[in-house]
Amino acid sequence: MRSVMALVLAPMLLLVAGCGGVIPQGSVPPPVSTGPAATDAANAVLAGIAAGPAFAALSVNDADARGALTSFIESCPKLLARDDASGLTRREDWRGACDAARGWQAGRAREFFAQQFTPVQVGDGRAFATGYFEPEIAGSRTRRAGYEVPVYAMPSDLVRGWPDDVPAAERTGRAPLGRYDERGRFVLYHDRAAIEDGALAGRVPVIAWAADPVEFFFLQIQGSGRLRTPEGAVIRIGYAGQNGREYVGIGGVMRERGLLGEGPGKYSGSMQGIMAYIRENPREGRDLMRLNKSWIFFTELTGDGPLGALGVPVRRESSVAADPAFVPLGAPVWLDLDRREANGLWIAQDTGGAIKGANRFDTFWGAGEDARRIAGGMSGRGRAYVLIPRAAAARLGTNPR
Repeated sequence: MRSVMALVLAPMLLLVAGCGGVIPQGSVPPPVSTGPAATDAANAVLAGIAAGPAFAALSVNDADARGALTSFIESCPKLLARDDASGLTRREDWRGACDAARGWQAGRAREFFAQQFTPVQVGDGRAFATGYFEPEIAGSRTRRAGYEVPVYAMPSDLVRGWPDDVPAAERTGRAPLGRYDERGRFVLYHDRAAIEDGALAGRVPVIAWAADPVEFFFLQIQGSGRLRTPEGAVIRIGYAGQNGREYVGIGGVMRERGLLGEGPGKYSGSMQGIMAYIRENPREGRDLMRLNKSWIFFTELTGDGPLGALGVPVRRESSVAADPAFVPLGAPVWLDLDRREANGLWIAQDTGGAIKGANRFDTFWGAGEDARRIAGGMSGRGRAYVLIPRAAAARLGTNPR
């Protein structure tokens, strides 16, 4: 989803917050607030670590623990192979839990987490969570009447380079994305408007054709999704890359223009409200979407779930996006929020463009209408604890309270 998620899985929260970045990469915006501000600290250790409550005090139910155990097992190969940017753990800290998880009985999942992990609080522990989902829209493998929106794969001419007008001495960091034009000059890549007007037609591979440009716009923001064909087949697509052009959160633009809120002529700040405005005002809606110059390219996915930034499938009500500077990707997270459906044990397996700072999370709700509804209205506040291996907790001096 944002693999980066990819969502890139970029979350739908970007619609309102106007943040940049990919997936998934994704989140559906809360009606008004974007939650607590991200901490200025660079990682979890610098934000401050405190002992959390004993695991027994978290009231983890059996079903929640079983789902989290499955996702944790899928995360273990990555946990053992990647460095933790949060400063909370080292690779070897996870080996004992991962070895134990492989042979653990699902019926004793709560016992596994109680034996292997210690809850810790990062920063002040005050959590804010939104939601994202895997959208399913109408699509076709071939172009036909009613299916005219191309789902492009990665273009071969999308490369990184330095424009000629940038002096060599100033070429620091990663070179920007763009393309070389007919005269050999490095220029910005085609933006959303140009692509919609046919700039890539006949030049870039097309995976499939979507039926609804509005639905496809929102799927791009999610960073992955499903296309259901008239014959009932499902084509799963995931984030492959982005055109390097700036992301504009159209929800933020609508708020600035006084279009969101309560009362006559106003629309809610949810995904559903923003879509309603676009459909009821097609010309203005198209211009609004084109303010977001970013375009997402896709790859066809196989397997039983969309991939998160960790490179493993994200699972409904088990996977959560987090900022890897504050939560080790693959680690269990406990959320205790004012939204009951989002309470419980999650595994951090994804990232997102708007998911920044300590205790900022994006909960994954799978696919389907109920997933869209739950994610579309998710805006939960409360407390969060990161569960880290006991060896890491002992090294940090964070024994349970």
